Amino acid sequence: MLIRRELPADVPAIREVHTAAFARPEATGGPVAEAVLVDALRACEGWIPGLSIVAIENDAVVGHVVCTRASVGPVPVLGLGPLGVLPAHQRRGVGHALMHAVLGAADALGEPLVVLLGHSDYYPLFGFRLAEEYGITPPVAEWAPHFQARTLAAYTPSMRGEFTYAEPFSDL
Repeated sequence: MLIRRELPADVPAIREVHTAAFARPEATGGPVAEAVLVDALRACEGWIPGLSIVAIENDAVVGHVVCTRASVGPVPVLGLGPLGVLPAHQRRGVGHALMHAVLGAADALGEPLVVLLGHSDYYPLFGFRLAEEYGITPPVAEWAPHFQARTLAAYTPSMRGEFTYAEPFSDL
């Protein structure tokens, strides 16, 4: 498996990854929200090209993760998501490799903090803890049990307050 940043030619394959990864059996054939979200994020000012990471196997995109500009109060931080892996490649380490790559890239860029809404059993494997432990509140109070943060080397404890995602997240 090769892990690298997204290239323009990867865009359709990334859309397919998220469409397959987040497909809901009850859906009526419309676009999958996560696939639409990635396209909207790519077009917004919060997009950070170096933090859109793909996993490649046999010359095909099999997974994708992205971090975009967000904030905790007035402090710029990152919001992670979505993370998607083609169903045939799930539970084979692709998601783990993507998470390690995007967190390492974010840290190398001097970012202080990554926040996400996600499974409380999965993301702690990568050092995520409940965001409330850092004084960070979610935009929706009901998210609190799954709202998590991961500090990076540039983090300081003064980074506290309400978290705000990049604009396209508010359209979900």
